[in-house]
Amino acid sequence: MRNFLTAIIATFSFLAFINVANSADHKFVPALVFDMGGKFDKSFNQAAYEGAEKFKKDTGVNYKEFEVTAPTQREQAIRNMAKRGSNVVIAMGFAQAAAVEKAAKEFPNTKFAIIDMVVDLPNVRSVVFREHEGSFLVGMAAALASKTGKVGFIGGMDIPLIRNFGAGYVEGAKYVNPNIEVFQNMTGTTPAAWNNPGKGAELAKSQFGRGADVVYAAAGGTGVGVYQAAVDEGKLAIGVDSNQNYLHPGTMLTSMLKRVDVAVYNAMKDAKDGNWSSGIISLGVAENGVGWAVDQYNRKLISSEMEAKINQARKDIISGKIKVKGYQSN
Repeated sequence: MRNFLTAIIATFSFLAFINVANSADHKFVPALVFDMGGKFDKSFNQAAYEGAEKFKKDTGVNYKEFEVTAPTQREQAIRNMAKRGSNVVIAMGFAQAAAVEKAAKEFPNTKFAIIDMVVDLPNVRSVVFREHEGSFLVGMAAALASKTGKVGFIGGMDIPLIRNFGAGYVEGAKYVNPNIEVFQNMTGTTPAAWNNPGKGAELAKSQFGRGADVVYAAAGGTGVGVYQAAVDEGKLAIGVDSNQNYLHPGTMLTSMLKRVDVAVYNAMKDAKDGNWSSGIISLGVAENGVGWAVDQYNRKLISSEMEAKINQARKDIISGKIKVKGYQSN
């Protein structure tokens, strides 16, 4: 009898092992590697987090994550995610390109996605944004709201990507008022520029002191200081990447939406559903990849006339009537 029970227990244990092994074989595990600036930077990284959280909520599938705090961690983090069996590894930001390229070659059967840079490999999806188009729209908003004829732009790290935000902003402002003056400053030349609210506040107050009454920040966590300076000085600010209107209602004129959340969500969902595609995906106004935000937090700051003009410009960008050049074209 004892031998019979032992045999039954062994059989069930074996079947259980097989079921667990099979489920493990079919388990989908996405991974997200944030870049410097912090997961809750209220901007670029946080938009990625929100996209991953939506995927988790919609599918019930959890994801692995890692917050890079030093440049040397990028390659190790991405490799570790692939090595530990993640089906798709998503890397946030242009600075992770070299690490993604190296890992994608080492793990050719793993899917990789990079946001804001192109890595030309068969197992990599590269998602880039035409941020100059969205910046054109908020540049229009700044010029329409300005009473001084002077507005400002504060970028994070001084790189072509951020210069592209600034170029589109200037084009949009001058589309409304050809004589408008636009001040521009960059926070720094290292990754620390993404998370320096004190420096952001200092630069913003300098621009306000020169007459600017609206300032647009494309600077990650540094933007938090810009927005607080606008509150302190009684001026207007424009957010970026995520909808930041809620941070300071009455001060945040609008936000330039860069749908990083959608890019992350789609990368995870496509990989899970078998709809994955590698190559370059470019998202602009026409694809709803960039835009501007109007909601209950800034509704009182956006007149119906302003909204109509900006929305018409949006349509004209889509139709090709308005061509936003951006920094790379200059």
